[in-house]
Amino acid sequence: MNPARHQGRELLPEPYRIKMVEPLRIIPPEARKKAVREAGYNTFLLRSRDIYIDLLTDSGTNAMSDAQWSAMMMGDEAYAGSQSYFRLVEAVQSIYGYRYVIPTHQGRGAEHILSRCLIRPGSIVPGNMYFTTTRLHQELAGGGFADVIVDEAYDPQCDDSFKGNIDLRKLENLTKKVSAPKIAYVAVGAPVNMAGGQPVSMENMRQVSAFCRKRGIPLVLDAARAVENAYFIQQREPGYGLKPVRDILREMCSLTDICTMSAKKDAFANIGGFLAMNDASLYEEAKNLCVVYEGLHTYGGLAGRDLEALAQGIRESVERDDWIAHRISQVQYLWRGLKDAGIPVVHPCGGHAVFVDAQAFLPHIPQKLLPAQTLAAAIYADSGVRSMERGIVSAGRDAATKQDHAPELELVRLTLPRRVYTQTHLDYVSRGVRRTFQRRDSLCGLKFVYEPKYLRFFQARFAPVPKAPSARRRGRPGPRAGRRARPRSGAGPRPSRRT
Repeated sequence: MNPARHQGRELLPEPYRIKMVEPLRIIPPEARKKAVREAGYNTFLLRSRDIYIDLLTDSGTNAMSDAQWSAMMMGDEAYAGSQSYFRLVEAVQSIYGYRYVIPTHQGRGAEHILSRCLIRPGSIVPGNMYFTTTRLHQELAGGGFADVIVDEAYDPQCDDSFKGNIDLRKLENLTKKVSAPKIAYVAVGAPVNMAGGQPVSMENMRQVSAFCRKRGIPLVLDAARAVENAYFIQQREPGYGLKPVRDILREMCSLTDICTMSAKKDAFANIGGFLAMNDASLYEEAKNLCVVYEGLHTYGGLAGRDLEALAQGIRESVERDDWIAHRISQVQYLWRGLKDAGIPVVHPCGGHAVFVDAQAFLPHIPQKLLPAQTLAAAIYADSGVRSMERGIVSAGRDAATKQDHAPELELVRLTLPRRVYTQTHLDYVSRGVRRTFQRRDSLCGLKFVYEPKYLRFFQARFAPVPKAPSARRRGRPGPRAGRRARPRSGAGPRPSRRT
């Protein structure tokens, strides 16, 4: 089947064969309950040995190719001037098109350096929905995030093809309100993780680029999964159906000035990232900060072998469209399996993960009792499948008021690593989530028992909140047993646009 014409009708066959395997085990249900209890009901704190299928993230968990493993043997471990660094620079310039490249240990290293370079106290950074580490680096540098994503992104049942788009009206109004000089840069995630992996159209990027360049505002691309976004443009946007993903990706990047990259996603690598740009003066400042925070600018906190794996992975990610076509096909297969079983999932199917609408799944649990965190823990207990929360826990607290950000989307993310799991694994995941759905009325919420200062979702611990008596037990009429709650348009109250 031509991947350029694939529309998610069936799971594409793997464009690879397996030559090495890693043993897995399923521990008994009682052992899973004990494990998640000891982990404080936080799936990040589970031990990998207790996981059967790990869908926590696709960051650094992908299967590298034989060519990547071979390239690692060519790693030049020189402290300064490594040949591996120059091969990485050549790969980024060839595929993404930016002139200057600084390697970093992962994406958040690039976010940190960029924030230190461009953000001053009182700066505002508009973007198409926040991402956890990005917003924290912006705030630690003295800036504030402003959400300018289209409203459709907050409706889990909306089927618009490009729910990641920036709303130009919101962006223009914000610019008039705070003045262009106070805007450090505009951040565009493509696709948008927290909205369900929803892509941004080329036309929207073109309009945002023109808006920013007219006002002298830098436009920054979060390129962690930009290959996925390019594939969605190929599949969904008129005029791009016959263009290879590589050319679409290059056009996307040409509309921006800077990119931060976690190369642990699209580039298949287990570690690494980079900051890339076209401005020479910004490059000099960022290069100097790299020495302070990451390591010399020719290794950026990475071994030479890691630089080689990144360079090869970057080229490999776009050398054949069937790599990304199969990757998205797997996500679509799992999405259809859950949707057809009545599981409330975010529409349409996005990239890298299937997102379950936790508030529609558990309508009896209010957001303050952390329904997405509750659901992620329950899915693991029922099947040994590890997922992660993307809701109020991930959103964190307002730095000034200390109040929880209350995002409109309360989601559980089932993230597919690239080239790791088979169709049989995905069928098992579907069955496991269905089992949790069948017992959803028995689940109660969670409360914090430990909360770290920053990025709390990584290390927080929780405890169950005893379930209150049901309306039926108190003699009041309740919903029919087994009836699915109707998903709301944008779960929860509309938050401050800081979220």
